[in-house]
Amino acid sequence: MKNIAVTMALLGAASSVMADPAGLRMMEIDMPHHGSQAGISIWYPTGGGGDVKVVAENPVFYGVDAAIDADVKNGTHPIVMFSHGMGGTTRAQAWLASGLAARGAIVVSVNHPNSTWGDFDMSKGVNHWTRVADLSVALDRLLADPAFETHVDRSRIMAAGFSYGGWTALSMGGITGNHAGIVATCTAHLDEMAACDTLLCEGVNMQGIDANVWNASYADARITHVTAIDPGFVWGLTAPDVAGLVPNLHMIGFGGPLDRMSATNFDDSGLTALLPNAKVTRFDPAFHFTAMPLCKPAAAKILEEEDDDPVCTDPAGTDRAAVHSEIISIIAEELDL
Repeated sequence: MKNIAVTMALLGAASSVMADPAGLRMMEIDMPHHGSQAGISIWYPTGGGGDVKVVAENPVFYGVDAAIDADVKNGTHPIVMFSHGMGGTTRAQAWLASGLAARGAIVVSVNHPNSTWGDFDMSKGVNHWTRVADLSVALDRLLADPAFETHVDRSRIMAAGFSYGGWTALSMGGITGNHAGIVATCTAHLDEMAACDTLLCEGVNMQGIDANVWNASYADARITHVTAIDPGFVWGLTAPDVAGLVPNLHMIGFGGPLDRMSATNFDDSGLTALLPNAKVTRFDPAFHFTAMPLCKPAAAKILEEEDDDPVCTDPAGTDRAAVHSEIISIIAEELDL
């Protein structure tokens, strides 16, 4: 069955290459809770026109085609509000946004202030409630935009995200944090759980954050679906913390017993057991950074020379393109596309 799924995913990827590129509009919008602006990207099914360009490309990653400022396709379309990981950007999952737009969704992604590449301050970026507010403000803007307001299906609005963006999506969909639980987990697993040493250091001081603020609900009542891709901060939760989560939930995890990132392991953390009705997909072989864009031939060498994370070194046997295509299909099917 898995081989059939991968074959269909590859066929879907080939079909998307031949299709017209998705539309893309980029803009800066005010984020009053930050006292600054943030860049947002809106991907959408195109109704024609636009200037076709390759976007989100650099010496490491391949980009994707986009029809800049194209017309919006007639009809109404579901929305995906997408949140990138800590230190990421809207470009990091352009493959996902463009793929979903080609299937018929409007995808809005935000460069979260204080937690993007080039604008990174962990002491502020860890404040997950501001990331949810970023998405809610962007959704407000989309729903009021004359170019999009008549093309939105308000009965299908998904929050989705990768890594810390996966937690952002869960929070926007109704999960609440458990400050005591995550601090206790990080304290107990300081040496082996990614980023815990940084989170508990004096400069970030997650343990000093007001627990009432951390644990509050930041649910946006407009959200109807959630897809969390290898989400972070999934430890230390209890049944009351997940009670308000929307029922249309899909969890996606990367890796097997030997290479799964502990900080995002929603199985070992106990979260899966708290969500018996959630749909769950696990990709193995794969690892956390399999969700990053397709890498160019020289990418691994460039990253090694820059002493950067090995984001292009998937476990043996991983087909990153097939994984991407399958994730696009999973989300599209959740939205009945």
